[in-house]
Amino acid sequence: MKHKISDRRILGLLGKFLKQGVMESMNGWQPTASGTPQGAIISPLLANIYLDPLDHPMAGKGWEMTRYADDFIIQCHTEAEALAALAEVKAWMAEAGLTLHPEKTRVVDATGEGGFEFLGWHFERGLKWPRDKSVRKLKDSVRAKTKRCNGHDMKTIIERVNRTTRGWGNYFRGGVRNVPERLDQWIRMRLRSILRKRDKRKGRGRGLDHNRYPNAWFAGKGLVFLTTITHDSAASPTK
Repeated sequence: MKHKISDRRILGLLGKFLKQGVMESMNGWQPTASGTPQGAIISPLLANIYLDPLDHPMAGKGWEMTRYADDFIIQCHTEAEALAALAEVKAWMAEAGLTLHPEKTRVVDATGEGGFEFLGWHFERGLKWPRDKSVRKLKDSVRAKTKRCNGHDMKTIIERVNRTTRGWGNYFRGGVRNVPERLDQWIRMRLRSILRKRDKRKGRGRGLDHNRYPNAWFAGKGLVFLTTITHDSAASPTK
């Protein structure tokens, strides 16, 4: 940092961030021996500054590097290029006193099955979709807002669901369409289950509930469909 910043106050603040320690499993604060504390708000910024010199040699060799903080991918045309890029990165990391993650670092043929995950997305065979963990996190958030014993009126419930789906959908724009379609169906099922319970009927919102509360009914109540957010088109009419 001293090579880029001359203000002692800023350097002092950065030093406090680096030495603030971490807390694991409520066992009290543990000192940070090296690196930046995991999860610290300053860590992405420090990673961007520290890894900036890595970006330039990659670009100079014609490799397309995409990086966010300390997560990055390097896109190459051939396996030979990928192996050369990996060797270059390893050499730079060793000189900078860093190491690559042994499990996350690998050479992948993105045109075949398996693919790779990056920043919440899964990339494979020229396609992309939200990775399973991203979908689970969305469902967990929606579940908390759509319990059948929820005492709020449907408009309020939908407004709270929309706050979650808007943020998620805006991040995961594009990609394969069937993922947001299935999630839309699942969210409407959760809402129909609430209405079913209020009608003193057991079970989930399925079967004839699609006719009692069709997709247009939820749209009229203000429900924002993920297919609309992610693909800028009319929501799917499927149930």
